[in-house]
Amino acid sequence: MTASITPERPTPVEGGRSRPLIVTEDEELLDDLLRLCAAAGAEPEVAHGMPTRRGSWEGAPLILVGDDAAARLCGRTRREGVLLIGRDLDDHGIWRRAVALGVDNVAFLPDAETWLVDRIADVAEGVGRQALTIGVIGGRGGAGASTLACALAVGAARSGRRTMLIDGDPLGGGLDVLLGGEGAEGLRWPAFAESRGRVAGSALEESLPELHALRVLSWDRGDSVVIPPSAMRAVLAAARRRGGVVVVDLPRRVDDAAAEALAQVDLGLLVVPAELRAVAAAHRVASMVRMVLSDLRAVVRGPCGPELDDEEIARLLGLPLAGQLPSEPGLPAALDCGEPPGGSVDGPLARFCAEFWARALAGEGGVPA
Repeated sequence: MTASITPERPTPVEGGRSRPLIVTEDEELLDDLLRLCAAAGAEPEVAHGMPTRRGSWEGAPLILVGDDAAARLCGRTRREGVLLIGRDLDDHGIWRRAVALGVDNVAFLPDAETWLVDRIADVAEGVGRQALTIGVIGGRGGAGASTLACALAVGAARSGRRTMLIDGDPLGGGLDVLLGGEGAEGLRWPAFAESRGRVAGSALEESLPELHALRVLSWDRGDSVVIPPSAMRAVLAAARRRGGVVVVDLPRRVDDAAAEALAQVDLGLLVVPAELRAVAAAHRVASMVRMVLSDLRAVVRGPCGPELDDEEIARLLGLPLAGQLPSEPGLPAALDCGEPPGGSVDGPLARFCAEFWARALAGEGGVPA
């Protein structure tokens, strides 16, 4: 259990990993806090009495003060990022000590362990701007959503941005295959199927195959594995904390896991071939997706005819138009030769992606309508 004393404010973290400070003489509490720090991937500084290292109190990004030490620390410089850790929910005196010390929150163990691990992990990883996250969904089977998702990721990586491509469609055949990297070393989705709590963003990134300067989380060619919503939530959150760009290839059917992914998407792109039957199918997909994702836009895959152009298709779907994706006749042959979607800088697919990212990343302020 946690309770806020003052409004929660992010503590600035400069450059990478930082060490939290633990202040307590309670050996049992210290063991618990060290265990939680280990779970969060943080190596803390420990002060058994008063902090003695010069600048440790002022410079630590997060300070965990055992309730046994609260009275001794009164009079210290007040600052953000101080948490008071107790065990006894019935000890009303802890609130007086919290106010005297000027802490941000009071956390009671063991109830607040998960919350506390998240706070420590934020410090360990360094919390900055989260990744711009784009979800790509096919309006019907074979619409080309996986191809566009790969091309968007390749284009973002080509521009020098940290990029992660997440395959959220278990029936799609594996994006690593589409990228020509089915034999690349690294973990696939089955390794994360049991994830329940927080996944470290750096550990996730380092464990995945690197293809075309981006990291890819795909499916393997083994038996079908069900990814629980909790695992999807943990993995997507870890990917987003790394910053840069995350592209998610999503299934048309919005099950619980897909809903968790959609909840973390900033912008959805619904790929719709310029055919009347495809528009009818896409309308059903859009109605389900928009129950979770408010910002969904249409990408019309050409060629378009005079009676059913891209603007008319977007109007029929009731969606803003993100653009028309022109056909690229040489794409199948390029894929057979190991070139990824969007790999040809001068190709129509790569140009579409470059224009999309130029708008989406302008000023790092999100995606303009």
